[in-house]
Amino acid sequence: MRNSILSAAVIGTIAFSSPALADIRVEFIEGAPKDRFVLTNFSDCDIGAGIFKIDFTGSDAGLIFDVSGSGAGVEVFQPFELTSGAEFLNTLPTISDGDQLAVLDISGLETNASIAFTIDVDDTRGARAITVSDSEISGTTVSFKSETTSVSAIMGAAAEVKLSVPECNA
Repeated sequence: MRNSILSAAVIGTIAFSSPALADIRVEFIEGAPKDRFVLTNFSDCDIGAGIFKIDFTGSDAGLIFDVSGSGAGVEVFQPFELTSGAEFLNTLPTISDGDQLAVLDISGLETNASIAFTIDVDDTRGARAITVSDSEISGTTVSFKSETTSVSAIMGAAAEVKLSVPECNA
């Protein structure tokens, strides 16, 4: 009888367990002269290879990347500079002046690891184009896509978003 109860408990646990999710936090940190993006895997498992995208096309302030002194940005510009996580990128992204999309091709992201980069972000609809307030990044879409999964979320006024990736490499 005891073995039957134990077996039923184990089967119930297995049957009702949900798969592990990898939680990725994406933060935008306004700075002068450089703005910063940080992607952090704060879950208990690694994630596999895929593509992260930061897409400004839906942003409230019409955000753009300002990476050149001769393009669409205003005053100060800053090119893309990777500050941590180079070991997780397959290639460095190509971001041109005035782009609204950053694409990061990753080989994976370990538990508690981060990919961080600096760049200049300008708004095209605000009074102070050289600074981006948290609310101006609202509407920015952040997404992750791999061979087996696709998730996205929209940033709000807090200038950060969490992606729950159902692809957890335990």
